[in-house]
Amino acid sequence: MTATPNRVDVHQHLIPPLYRDLLAKAGIAEAGGRALPDWSPEAALEQMDLLGTATAIMSVSTPGTGFLTDRAEAADLARRLNDYCTALVAEHPGRFGWFATLPMPDATASTAEAARALDTLGADGVTLLANNQGTYLGADGQDELWRALDDRGAVVFVHPAELPAPAVENIPPFAADFLLDTTRAAYLLVRNGVVRRHPEIRFILSHAGGFVPYASHRMAVTIAAETGRSPLDVLDDFRAFYFDTALSSSPAALPTLLAFARPGHVLFGSDWPFAPTPAGQYFANGLDAADVPGVNRANAEALFPRLGGMPVPTPPRRLRHRAQRAAARLAFRLVQPGNG
Repeated sequence: MTATPNRVDVHQHLIPPLYRDLLAKAGIAEAGGRALPDWSPEAALEQMDLLGTATAIMSVSTPGTGFLTDRAEAADLARRLNDYCTALVAEHPGRFGWFATLPMPDATASTAEAARALDTLGADGVTLLANNQGTYLGADGQDELWRALDDRGAVVFVHPAELPAPAVENIPPFAADFLLDTTRAAYLLVRNGVVRRHPEIRFILSHAGGFVPYASHRMAVTIAAETGRSPLDVLDDFRAFYFDTALSSSPAALPTLLAFARPGHVLFGSDWPFAPTPAGQYFANGLDAADVPGVNRANAEALFPRLGGMPVPTPPRRLRHRAQRAAARLAFRLVQPGNG
């Protein structure tokens, strides 16, 4: 793995102290079946130096503001989180960017906060959970938000949440349900015409789009039968999404993603800190082994032009980083099929 920090990580999370405290007050100690990990800006930079990441675009993961039933409280939390991100980016210029948190499913309050974050605070885009208190992206009543985001040519980072149904015993939501949640949102965004009516919005689907690349033709045939549209047009809408590689650049998944996605629409993602550092190293090694041009940086620079003029930071020389990289490369090779 390269030690030069040139990657742009579009899927990295932060857990500000104010957010952790409110989650604890609500009795929430995990997300997606995984305990809330430790987070600090210093730990984030350490992980970035290890993976060769120059800039990480941060986002708040599930449950976002959705654990608050009072809409005014949810909107206030979104504002506080976005103000926190603004200050953090100012303290570490060039190393961090951020996607704004929106208080969905309140589309009106989310529209107002999106305008503030994008127009005033300088957010790189917005985060939207695939479902918010059981309401999926693409459902009725969200047109006001889509128009505002389309007018601004906004980048929308779609992250899964827990399914609006009980979890299945022994299947943690992050392991499988998250992929279905993203797929459901993508399906509705295409089926209900959001992608086609608002072409200036650039949607990034987490974790290689869940099941979207693998099931795209099956879903396209279904949508075409229901709506009377051409299956090719439906497939074209699915291919309009961008996809990150978080936990997905394996020798099994990556070829399918690359065969489906439009050129330039695959972006690097780590999912740190919810994905522990060894997992990030494993999948980053898979991406490096595939040697896919553009995924580490160029595709992100096209999506976020401000990154193009940023100097690449000089990483600290740490012997333990070199040792960790070497061990991770060996571990990746050993677990591939045919080595047993």
